[in-house]
Amino acid sequence: MQPSVQGNAAAAALRDGYADPADQLEPTLQNVLDQTSLKWIFVGGKGGVGKTTCSCSLATQLAGVRDSVLIISTDPAHNLSDAFRQKFSKAPSLVNGFTNLYAMEVDPTPDLSEVEGLGLEEQGGFLADISTSIPGIDEAMSFAEVMKQVQSFDYSCIFPTTLEKGLNKLMSLKDSFGGMVSQVSRMLGPTAPGGDDMVDQLLGKVDQLKCVVEEVNAQFKNDELTTFVCVCIPEFLSLYETERLIQELAKFEIDSRNIVINQVIFPEEAGSSRLLAARVRMQQKYLDQFYDLYEDFHIVKLPLLEEEVRGPEAIRAFSQHLMRPYQPPAAAQQAADGGSAGGSNSLLEELRRQVEAQQQKIAELEAQLKAAGK
Repeated sequence: MQPSVQGNAAAAALRDGYADPADQLEPTLQNVLDQTSLKWIFVGGKGGVGKTTCSCSLATQLAGVRDSVLIISTDPAHNLSDAFRQKFSKAPSLVNGFTNLYAMEVDPTPDLSEVEGLGLEEQGGFLADISTSIPGIDEAMSFAEVMKQVQSFDYSCIFPTTLEKGLNKLMSLKDSFGGMVSQVSRMLGPTAPGGDDMVDQLLGKVDQLKCVVEEVNAQFKNDELTTFVCVCIPEFLSLYETERLIQELAKFEIDSRNIVINQVIFPEEAGSSRLLAARVRMQQKYLDQFYDLYEDFHIVKLPLLEEEVRGPEAIRAFSQHLMRPYQPPAAAQQAADGGSAGGSNSLLEELRRQVEAQQQKIAELEAQLKAAGK
Protein backbone atom coordinates (compact mmCIF):
# COMPACT_ATOMS: atom_id res chain seq x y z
CA MET A 1 0.00 0.00 0.00
CA GLN A 2 1.32 3.44 -0.93
CA PRO A 3 1.82 5.95 1.94
CA SER A 4 -0.62 8.82 2.16
CA VAL A 5 0.27 12.28 0.84
CA GLN A 6 -0.18 13.65 4.36
CA GLY A 7 2.22 11.05 5.77
CA ASN A 8 4.81 11.86 3.12
CA ALA A 9 4.50 15.59 3.79
CA ALA A 10 4.98 15.10 7.53
CA ALA A 11 8.00 12.90 6.96
CA ALA A 12 9.52 15.39 4.50
CA ALA A 13 8.99 18.27 6.91
CA LEU A 14 10.86 16.39 9.63
CA ARG A 15 13.57 15.22 7.30
CA ASP A 16 14.46 18.53 5.63
CA GLY A 17 17.74 17.33 4.20
CA TYR A 18 17.63 13.96 5.96
CA ALA A 19 17.45 12.04 2.70
CA ASP A 20 20.56 10.21 1.60
CA PRO A 21 22.62 11.80 -1.18
CA ALA A 22 21.84 10.45 -4.65
CA ASP A 23 25.42 9.36 -5.19
CA GLN A 24 25.72 7.63 -1.82
CA LEU A 25 27.22 4.15 -1.83
CA GLU A 26 24.78 1.30 -1.31
CA PRO A 27 23.49 1.70 2.29
CA THR A 28 23.94 -1.99 3.19
CA LEU A 29 26.66 -4.45 4.21
CA GLN A 30 26.13 -6.49 1.04
CA ASN A 31 29.66 -5.49 -0.02
CA VAL A 32 31.05 -7.49 2.92
CA LEU A 33 29.19 -10.61 1.82
CA ASP A 34 30.19 -10.11 -1.80
CA GLN A 35 33.90 -9.90 -1.00
CA THR A 36 34.53 -13.62 -0.65
CA SER A 37 38.27 -13.09 -0.05
CA LEU A 38 37.66 -11.56 3.40
CA LYS A 39 39.06 -13.63 6.24
CA TRP A 40 38.83 -11.16 9.15
CA ILE A 41 35.86 -8.92 9.82
CA PHE A 42 36.16 -6.68 12.87
CA VAL A 43 33.05 -5.03 14.33
CA GLY A 44 33.70 -2.29 16.87
CA GLY A 45 32.68 1.05 18.32
CA LYS A 46 31.90 2.90 21.53
CA GLY A 47 30.20 0.93 24.33
CA GLY A 48 26.42 0.64 24.29
CA VAL A 49 25.89 1.22 20.57
CA GLY A 50 24.93 -2.36 19.66
CA LYS A 51 28.22 -3.95 18.58
CA THR A 52 27.22 -7.42 19.71
CA THR A 53 23.84 -7.32 17.97
CA CYS A 54 25.42 -6.06 14.75
CA SER A 55 28.25 -8.58 14.81
CA CYS A 56 25.87 -11.48 15.52
CA SER A 57 23.55 -10.27 12.75
CA LEU A 58 26.40 -10.00 10.26
CA ALA A 59 27.64 -13.44 11.30
CA THR A 60 24.25 -15.01 10.54
CA GLN A 61 24.28 -13.41 7.09
CA LEU A 62 27.83 -14.60 6.44
CA ALA A 63 26.86 -18.12 7.50
CA GLY A 64 24.50 -18.15 4.53
CA VAL A 65 27.31 -17.61 2.02
CA ARG A 66 30.41 -19.05 3.72
CA ASP A 67 31.40 -22.62 4.53
CA SER A 68 32.34 -21.90 8.15
CA VAL A 69 32.07 -18.77 10.29
CA LEU A 70 33.48 -18.12 13.77
CA ILE A 71 32.40 -15.18 15.90
CA ILE A 72 34.64 -14.29 18.83
CA SER A 73 34.11 -12.06 21.86
CA THR A 74 36.61 -10.95 24.48
CA ASP A 75 33.99 -9.07 26.49
CA PRO A 76 33.88 -10.26 30.13
CA ALA A 77 30.10 -9.65 30.15
CA HIS A 78 29.66 -12.67 27.83
CA ASN A 79 27.38 -10.77 25.46
CA LEU A 80 27.38 -13.51 22.84
CA SER A 81 25.75 -15.92 25.27
CA ASP A 82 23.10 -13.31 26.06
CA ALA A 83 22.50 -12.47 22.40
CA PHE A 84 22.03 -16.05 21.23
CA ARG A 85 20.55 -17.26 24.54
CA GLN A 86 23.13 -20.01 24.60
CA LYS A 87 26.13 -20.60 26.83
CA PHE A 88 29.49 -20.30 25.07
CA SER A 89 33.03 -20.90 26.34
CA LYS A 90 36.61 -20.37 25.16
CA ALA A 91 36.21 -23.31 22.79
CA PRO A 92 34.22 -22.75 19.56
CA SER A 93 30.66 -24.08 19.87
CA LEU A 94 28.04 -24.49 17.18
CA VAL A 95 25.28 -21.88 17.48
CA ASN A 96 21.82 -23.39 17.89
CA GLY A 97 19.89 -23.40 14.64
CA PHE A 98 23.01 -23.28 12.44
CA THR A 99 25.24 -25.89 10.85
CA ASN A 100 28.27 -23.69 10.08
CA LEU A 101 28.20 -20.78 12.57
CA TYR A 102 30.38 -21.12 15.65
CA ALA A 103 30.86 -18.79 18.63
CA MET A 104 33.40 -18.51 21.43
CA GLU A 105 33.97 -16.17 24.37
CA VAL A 106 37.57 -15.64 25.40
CA ASP A 107 38.16 -14.75 29.03
CA PRO A 108 40.07 -11.43 29.08
CA THR A 109 41.64 -12.43 32.40
CA PRO A 110 42.57 -16.10 31.94
CA ASP A 111 44.45 -18.29 34.37
CA LEU A 112 47.98 -17.81 33.07
CA SER A 113 49.00 -21.32 34.07
CA GLU A 114 46.45 -22.63 31.54
CA VAL A 115 47.57 -20.51 28.58
CA GLU A 116 49.04 -23.03 26.17
CA GLY A 117 50.54 -20.39 23.90
CA LEU A 118 53.27 -19.57 26.42
CA GLY A 119 53.73 -23.01 27.93
CA LEU A 120 53.47 -21.76 31.50
CA GLU A 121 51.78 -24.99 32.50
CA GLU A 122 55.08 -26.74 31.81
CA GLN A 123 56.98 -24.45 34.15
CA GLY A 124 54.80 -24.97 37.19
CA GLY A 125 53.09 -22.25 39.20
CA PHE A 126 56.18 -20.09 39.68
CA LEU A 127 56.09 -18.23 36.36
CA ALA A 128 52.33 -17.92 36.44
CA ASP A 129 52.59 -16.25 39.81
CA ILE A 130 55.24 -13.68 38.88
CA SER A 131 53.73 -12.97 35.45
CA THR A 132 50.52 -11.64 36.95
CA SER A 133 52.40 -8.49 37.97
CA ILE A 134 53.32 -7.57 34.37
CA PRO A 135 51.24 -4.57 33.19
CA GLY A 136 48.87 -5.47 30.36
CA ILE A 137 49.37 -9.22 30.70
CA ASP A 138 45.61 -9.89 30.75
CA GLU A 139 45.08 -8.20 27.38
CA ALA A 140 48.03 -10.05 25.90
CA MET A 141 46.82 -13.40 27.15
CA SER A 142 43.35 -12.74 25.79
CA PHE A 143 44.87 -12.15 22.38
CA ALA A 144 47.02 -15.26 22.77
CA GLU A 145 43.91 -17.34 23.37
CA VAL A 146 42.42 -16.01 20.13
CA MET A 147 45.61 -16.79 18.25
CA LYS A 148 45.44 -20.41 19.34
CA GLN A 149 42.10 -20.75 17.60
CA VAL A 150 43.04 -19.09 14.33
CA GLN A 151 46.29 -20.88 13.56
CA SER A 152 44.38 -23.44 11.52
CA PHE A 153 42.57 -20.65 9.58
CA ASP A 154 39.48 -22.81 9.16
CA TYR A 155 37.03 -20.00 9.82
CA SER A 156 35.93 -16.63 8.58
CA CYS A 157 36.44 -14.63 11.78
CA ILE A 158 34.27 -11.87 13.18
CA PHE A 159 35.38 -9.88 16.22
CA PRO A 160 32.78 -7.85 18.15
CA THR A 161 35.60 -5.65 19.51
CA THR A 162 39.02 -4.69 18.24
CA LEU A 163 42.02 -6.45 19.77
CA GLU A 164 44.79 -3.99 18.95
CA LYS A 165 45.57 -3.55 22.65
CA GLY A 166 46.18 -7.27 22.99
CA LEU A 167 48.28 -7.23 19.85
CA ASN A 168 50.47 -4.38 21.08
CA LYS A 169 50.87 -5.92 24.51
CA LEU A 170 51.75 -9.30 23.08
CA MET A 171 54.40 -7.79 20.80
CA SER A 172 56.12 -6.30 23.85
CA LEU A 173 55.59 -9.37 26.03
CA LYS A 174 59.00 -10.86 25.37
CA ASP A 175 60.89 -7.95 26.91
CA SER A 176 58.54 -7.85 29.90
CA PHE A 177 58.87 -11.54 30.63
CA GLY A 178 62.56 -11.63 29.83
CA GLY A 179 63.46 -8.80 32.18
CA MET A 180 61.33 -10.06 35.04
CA VAL A 181 62.27 -13.73 34.80
CA SER A 182 65.98 -12.93 34.47
CA GLN A 183 65.77 -10.65 37.49
CA VAL A 184 64.07 -13.33 39.56
CA SER A 185 66.60 -15.93 38.43
CA ARG A 186 69.45 -13.70 39.59
CA MET A 187 67.72 -13.21 42.94
CA LEU A 188 67.39 -16.95 43.40
CA GLY A 189 70.99 -17.58 42.42
CA PRO A 190 72.71 -19.89 39.91
CA THR A 191 71.65 -23.03 41.77
CA ALA A 192 67.93 -22.30 41.47
CA PRO A 193 66.00 -25.18 39.85
CA GLY A 194 65.32 -24.40 36.22
CA GLY A 195 67.66 -21.39 36.11
CA ASP A 196 68.56 -20.09 32.68
CA ASP A 197 66.81 -23.01 30.97
CA MET A 198 63.51 -21.78 32.37
CA VAL A 199 64.07 -18.31 30.91
CA ASP A 200 65.12 -19.68 27.52
CA GLN A 201 62.13 -22.02 27.31
CA LEU A 202 59.70 -19.26 28.16
CA LEU A 203 61.19 -16.78 25.69
CA GLY A 204 61.16 -19.47 23.02
CA LYS A 205 57.42 -19.89 23.56
CA VAL A 206 56.91 -16.14 23.30
CA ASP A 207 58.90 -16.04 20.05
CA GLN A 208 56.75 -18.81 18.56
CA LEU A 209 53.58 -16.97 19.44
CA LYS A 210 55.00 -13.69 18.17
CA CYS A 211 55.56 -15.28 14.75
CA VAL A 212 51.89 -16.24 14.59
CA VAL A 213 50.86 -12.72 15.61
CA GLU A 214 53.10 -11.14 12.98
CA GLU A 215 51.62 -13.39 10.30
CA VAL A 216 48.07 -12.51 11.32
CA ASN A 217 48.97 -8.82 11.65
CA ALA A 218 50.15 -8.83 8.04
CA GLN A 219 46.75 -10.17 7.05
CA PHE A 220 45.05 -7.40 9.04
CA LYS A 221 46.76 -4.83 6.79
CA ASN A 222 45.60 -6.56 3.60
CA ASP A 223 42.27 -5.09 2.49
CA GLU A 224 41.58 -8.22 0.47
CA LEU A 225 41.53 -10.20 3.72
CA THR A 226 40.43 -7.76 6.42
CA THR A 227 37.87 -5.03 6.95
CA PHE A 228 36.48 -3.19 9.96
CA VAL A 229 32.79 -2.32 10.40
CA CYS A 230 32.24 0.68 12.68
CA VAL A 231 29.06 0.74 14.78
CA CYS A 232 27.70 3.95 16.30
CA ILE A 233 24.55 5.88 17.18
CA PRO A 234 23.46 9.35 15.91
CA GLU A 235 24.81 11.35 18.86
CA PHE A 236 27.75 13.70 19.31
CA LEU A 237 29.99 11.45 21.44
CA SER A 238 29.45 8.49 19.14
CA LEU A 239 30.24 10.60 16.07
CA TYR A 240 33.42 11.80 17.78
CA GLU A 241 34.44 8.28 18.82
CA THR A 242 33.77 6.96 15.32
CA GLU A 243 36.02 9.57 13.75
CA ARG A 244 38.76 8.77 16.24
CA LEU A 245 38.36 5.04 15.57
CA ILE A 246 38.58 5.50 11.81
CA GLN A 247 41.72 7.59 12.24
CA GLU A 248 43.23 4.83 14.40
CA LEU A 249 42.32 2.20 11.80
CA ALA A 250 44.04 4.28 9.13
CA LYS A 251 47.14 4.45 11.33
CA PHE A 252 47.08 0.65 11.70
CA GLU A 253 46.51 0.35 7.91
CA ILE A 254 43.26 -1.56 8.46
CA ASP A 255 40.55 -1.22 5.81
CA SER A 256 37.33 0.48 6.91
CA ARG A 257 34.50 1.36 4.52
CA ASN A 258 31.29 0.52 6.40
CA ILE A 259 29.50 2.42 9.16
CA VAL A 260 26.39 1.09 10.89
CA ILE A 261 24.34 3.79 12.62
CA ASN A 262 22.12 2.07 15.16
CA GLN A 263 19.09 3.21 17.20
CA VAL A 264 17.77 5.59 14.53
CA ILE A 265 14.23 6.97 14.96
CA PHE A 266 12.78 7.40 11.48
CA PRO A 267 10.49 10.41 10.83
CA GLU A 268 7.62 8.18 9.74
CA GLU A 269 7.61 6.55 13.19
CA ALA A 270 7.48 9.77 15.18
CA GLY A 271 3.75 10.12 14.66
CA SER A 272 2.28 13.08 16.51
CA SER A 273 4.72 12.84 19.40
CA ARG A 274 6.57 16.13 19.95
CA LEU A 275 9.18 14.26 21.98
CA LEU A 276 9.96 11.81 19.19
CA ALA A 277 9.88 14.59 16.58
CA ALA A 278 12.47 16.52 18.61
CA ARG A 279 14.58 13.40 18.86
CA VAL A 280 14.36 12.88 15.11
CA ARG A 281 15.59 16.44 14.49
CA MET A 282 18.48 15.96 16.91
CA GLN A 283 19.48 12.69 15.26
CA GLN A 284 19.12 14.23 11.81
CA LYS A 285 21.81 16.79 12.62
CA TYR A 286 24.33 14.07 13.37
CA LEU A 287 23.19 11.85 10.51
CA ASP A 288 23.87 14.73 8.13
CA GLN A 289 27.36 15.05 9.62
CA PHE A 290 27.98 11.34 9.12
CA TYR A 291 27.02 11.65 5.46
CA ASP A 292 29.22 14.73 5.03
CA LEU A 293 32.25 13.12 6.68
CA TYR A 294 31.96 9.65 5.18
CA GLU A 295 30.63 10.12 1.67
CA ASP A 296 32.89 7.30 0.46
CA PHE A 297 31.54 4.83 3.08
CA HIS A 298 28.62 2.45 3.00
CA ILE A 299 26.33 3.89 5.72
CA VAL A 300 23.67 1.57 7.12
CA LYS A 301 20.88 2.90 9.34
CA LEU A 302 19.22 0.54 11.82
CA PRO A 303 16.00 1.36 13.71
CA LEU A 304 15.55 1.92 17.42
CA LEU A 305 13.57 -1.06 18.69
CA GLU A 306 11.25 -1.51 21.63
CA GLU A 307 12.90 -4.76 22.75
CA GLU A 308 16.36 -6.27 22.77
CA VAL A 309 17.31 -8.52 19.87
CA ARG A 310 17.89 -11.86 21.56
CA GLY A 311 17.78 -15.44 20.31
CA PRO A 312 18.77 -16.90 16.92
CA GLU A 313 15.43 -16.17 15.25
CA ALA A 314 15.32 -12.55 16.39
CA ILE A 315 18.90 -12.05 15.23
CA ARG A 316 18.11 -13.61 11.85
CA ALA A 317 15.16 -11.25 11.42
CA PHE A 318 17.13 -8.17 12.49
CA SER A 319 20.04 -9.09 10.24
CA GLN A 320 17.89 -8.44 7.19
CA HIS A 321 18.21 -4.71 7.87
CA LEU A 322 21.96 -4.98 7.22
CA MET A 323 21.30 -6.28 3.73
CA ARG A 324 18.31 -4.14 2.75
CA PRO A 325 17.65 -0.53 3.82
CA TYR A 326 15.13 -0.40 6.66
CA GLN A 327 11.70 0.79 5.53
CA PRO A 328 9.58 2.23 8.38
CA PRO A 329 5.85 1.42 8.37
CA ALA A 330 3.89 3.80 6.15
CA ALA A 331 1.58 6.25 7.88
CA ALA A 332 -1.36 5.04 5.81
CA GLN A 333 -0.73 1.44 6.75
CA GLN A 334 -0.53 2.40 10.41
CA ALA A 335 -3.88 4.16 10.12
CA ALA A 336 -5.45 1.13 8.43
CA ASP A 337 -4.15 -1.12 11.17
CA GLY A 338 -5.76 0.82 14.00
CA GLY A 339 -6.44 4.50 13.93
CA SER A 340 -4.28 7.53 13.28
CA ALA A 341 -0.57 7.24 12.54
CA GLY A 342 0.31 8.79 15.86
CA GLY A 343 -2.15 6.67 17.83
CA SER A 344 -0.94 3.39 16.39
CA ASN A 345 2.75 4.11 16.61
CA SER A 346 4.28 1.51 18.90
CA LEU A 347 6.97 3.81 20.31
CA LEU A 348 4.40 6.49 21.10
CA GLU A 349 2.10 3.97 22.73
CA GLU A 350 4.96 2.76 24.90
CA LEU A 351 5.71 6.31 26.02
CA ARG A 352 2.04 6.84 26.83
CA ARG A 353 1.95 3.65 28.89
CA GLN A 354 5.00 4.78 30.82
CA VAL A 355 3.43 8.19 31.53
CA GLU A 356 0.19 6.58 32.69
CA ALA A 357 2.10 4.22 34.97
CA GLN A 358 4.00 7.13 36.53
CA GLN A 359 0.78 9.09 36.99
CA GLN A 360 -0.77 6.13 38.76
CA LYS A 361 2.23 5.83 41.07
CA ILE A 362 2.01 9.54 41.89
CA ALA A 363 -1.69 9.20 42.69
CA GLU A 364 -0.98 6.27 45.00
CA LEU A 365 1.79 8.17 46.80
CA GLU A 366 -0.47 11.21 47.24
CA ALA A 367 -3.17 8.98 48.72
CA GLN A 368 -0.65 7.47 51.14
CA LEU A 369 0.57 10.92 52.20
CA LYS A 370 -3.02 12.08 52.71
CA ALA A 371 -3.79 9.03 54.84
CA ALA A 372 -0.62 9.51 56.88
CA GLY A 373 -1.53 13.16 57.53
CA LYS A 374 -4.81 12.12 59.11
